[in-house]
Amino acid sequence: MTAALTIHAAFVGHIAAALDALEAAGTLPGGLNRAAVAVEPPRDPSHGDLATNAAMVLAKPAGLNPRALAELLVAELTKVPGVASAEIAGPGFINLRVDAAAWIAELRAIAALGGDYGRSTMGQGSTVNVEYVSANPTGPMHMGHCRGAVVGDALATLLEFAGHKVIREYYVNDAGAQVDVLARSVHVRYREALGEAVGDIPEGLYPGEYLIPVGQALAAEFGDKYAKAPEADWLIPFRTRAVAAMLEMIKADLALLGIHHDLFSSEAELQAAGKPDEAEKWLRAHDLVYDGQLEAPKGKTPEDWEPVELPLFRSTKFGDDQDRPIKKSSGEWTYFGADLAYHFQKAQSADALVDIWGADHAGTVKRIKAAVAAMTGAEGKPTPFEVKLVQMVQLMKGGQPFKMSKRAGNFVTLADVVEMVGKDVVRFTMLTRKPDAQMDFDFDKVVEASKDNPVFYVQYAHARIRSTLRKAAAEGFAPGDAALELLGEEELGLIKLAAQFPRLVEAAAVAREPHRVAFFLQDLAAAFHGYWNVGNDRPEKRFIVAQDAAITSARLYLATQIGQLVRNGLALLGVEAVEEM
Repeated sequence: MTAALTIHAAFVGHIAAALDALEAAGTLPGGLNRAAVAVEPPRDPSHGDLATNAAMVLAKPAGLNPRALAELLVAELTKVPGVASAEIAGPGFINLRVDAAAWIAELRAIAALGGDYGRSTMGQGSTVNVEYVSANPTGPMHMGHCRGAVVGDALATLLEFAGHKVIREYYVNDAGAQVDVLARSVHVRYREALGEAVGDIPEGLYPGEYLIPVGQALAAEFGDKYAKAPEADWLIPFRTRAVAAMLEMIKADLALLGIHHDLFSSEAELQAAGKPDEAEKWLRAHDLVYDGQLEAPKGKTPEDWEPVELPLFRSTKFGDDQDRPIKKSSGEWTYFGADLAYHFQKAQSADALVDIWGADHAGTVKRIKAAVAAMTGAEGKPTPFEVKLVQMVQLMKGGQPFKMSKRAGNFVTLADVVEMVGKDVVRFTMLTRKPDAQMDFDFDKVVEASKDNPVFYVQYAHARIRSTLRKAAAEGFAPGDAALELLGEEELGLIKLAAQFPRLVEAAAVAREPHRVAFFLQDLAAAFHGYWNVGNDRPEKRFIVAQDAAITSARLYLATQIGQLVRNGLALLGVEAVEEM
């Protein structure tokens, strides 16, 4: 194994070579699809260091018994340098044990690859469009948007690290009724800026003080031209300027979290360019849209419901429970109709699509997935499309739901939270649970200096390593790889855990689950702190053993690489690794 080849990549190659040898011998037929062959740590570490399902997934297409094929593979794999043992488990899994020299080589691989340790070519340069946040442009970012923003941004970074090209996209919903409400709200602030006593903001408008500067800017630009003018005169220019101002505010809020999109796509521009009309024409040509009537809504009687003929998308053909209208009776596009056209457009410039949505949109997932499957698959393989749902975050402080100032109207702004606890705390915390699980963001706990706070625990592991290296340097010690064979079972256990990172990156990218990186970092930090604590009771196990320069140098080398791995993982999450705490 070369210094810059990870143990995971090496054993993927070893197993491929073993299969090649069996094919060359005529034992296995050629041309078998090996896509499902995996190499990963066994769930139970006592079973070995690595496991492969190769015999399980290839036996049936090869016409062989899984255990019989496993025996043939074991015979090949025991020839591989570094393999201490290869054993068959259950119906045909193969568990491998790797000798200490191979793990020492892995430690050197971490050092050689540095910030690229774990980077993969798995994506093969294919383009993935990740759309996230996409909040209505009617105000500043609030904590309801935060979790999806962090999940989407971390996923985009993860996919790039796994070898994909990524388009980070924000879909601006600037064509619906909510932006007309924004324009009317701004008109009130415009009149206020001109000196009019507007009183309480009328019901149904946005009351936030963040609109005051927008009204002042409009007053400076237009004077009193629109103060008494009919709505038809000012609605469009006020809407255009208000949306632009909100987008600048949104971009500034996201920048506080280190989030920057490549593309902001406007729904209004999409409709003005006739994209929904083009989509409807295409769908009709492929018999995927027809004119029909919806069934009466449940609970309605014929007297209070009038059937209307609408253009309906055949979403039942793709697993939906009913066909869906793409236009309203007024001729306006439904949200679904506009969204359908938007996704059709996105698919033209990407090999795969991922949307990060709030869980409140769960009801529309099936229909939009049906639409994308229909439009991209009519003349070939559908563009892969996934929707990841993100649950809301409950803000807590002192064991109670937390309320903040009303500057934004009636919600807690992202900017206020970042100011209180910092970008890194917010980002890491948002990834400490699966996105579809409920989350409490407790202001007391996320800044608590204890092992129960995963943000602190991971950051502290890195700071502790850096502090140890500084102390060692002051005492005349430096990391070195000359005596790494002195590392024992406890140290090798840390290396084995660290070595899972490349495989984890690929698995997390395939599953579109960046929180797996946060979970891994928590495990790695816990293992590091656990090893550190052994040294509290057994001085000979400390990183710095004053009377033994060789073991000190080797352990400092190990600590350096664990620190590198923490930095690599935190970088994927958009979190900085601190030098001291």
